Amino acid sequence: MNIAVVGPGAIGILFATMLIKSGEKVSILDYNKQRAEKISKDGISLESKEKVYNYQVNITDKAADLKDIDLFIICVKSYDTKEAARSIKPALKDSSLVLTLQNGIGNIEVISEIVGQDRVIGGVTNQGANVIGEGKVRHAGFGETVIGNSSGKVTVSLKDIREIFNKAGLKARITKDIRSLIWSKLIINVGINALTAVTRLRNGQLLDYEGTRNILRQAVNEAVKVAKKKRVKLIYDDAVEKTEAVCEATAQNISSMLQDALKKKKTEIDYINGAIVRQGQSMGIPTPVNSLLVDLVKSIELSYGKIIS
Repeated sequence: MNIAVVGPGAIGILFATMLIKSGEKVSILDYNKQRAEKISKDGISLESKEKVYNYQVNITDKAADLKDIDLFIICVKSYDTKEAARSIKPALKDSSLVLTLQNGIGNIEVISEIVGQDRVIGGVTNQGANVIGEGKVRHAGFGETVIGNSSGKVTVSLKDIREIFNKAGLKARITKDIRSLIWSKLIINVGINALTAVTRLRNGQLLDYEGTRNILRQAVNEAVKVAKKKRVKLIYDDAVEKTEAVCEATAQNISSMLQDALKKKKTEIDYINGAIVRQGQSMGIPTPVNSLLVDLVKSIELSYGKIIS
């Protein structure tokens, strides 16, 4: 399969290197021309416990350079989803598929509006990766990747992608209810990401302090109320227990939102905790803790360069 990864961030580089390592033909699309040129020269690398894997890769900042792509994997931040979908549309062939492995909710809908719902595959991944340089990541933890169509149909294409991922060591399975998976991951991110960005703590450290643990629980419980009102069936019985288990399992991981904050970059707060706040407002469900976390993270973004260190 001819695969193009859109976005050379932590997950994008992780999937690209693992897929190349297993023998797949992989290209990368990067909107940042200077970064693309640097990665083209230096290659991409994945640092794991066993060794460091280095590969040269075809990378471009122009979607028109990508030919005969069977699968586009969207790994950009949620606020760049629309632009990413628009950029790849001219490069799509009749049989091309588009898989989103992004945080937050709404990405499937945005991509579908631009490229057509029949092409779009939803996905969530619990693989952990931290960026350590341009085109370079450290594998922070193995996790399952789950993919599915909004229609719930299990197609031959889905099975092919699952097998390719499994062959690459990216443990994958198919679900008939991708909406539940996306919401289930969203709620975990609601409890972890913003709180780590505010406190500068690693995932596991959130459980070390009574204050952060209480905030995590309250943020998650608000999100669960919203999900229940929307009649979303979560994949776990106890959302707080699950979120805390994820903190323990990824104890040394630096969340994607904390990585963005440390690099003084825009975060995905509007698509994670902000999504809960908006949904709550539309249904009359109070979300004070999530609202506070949104305000704090947005204040951090606005004060980049002004914070006392």
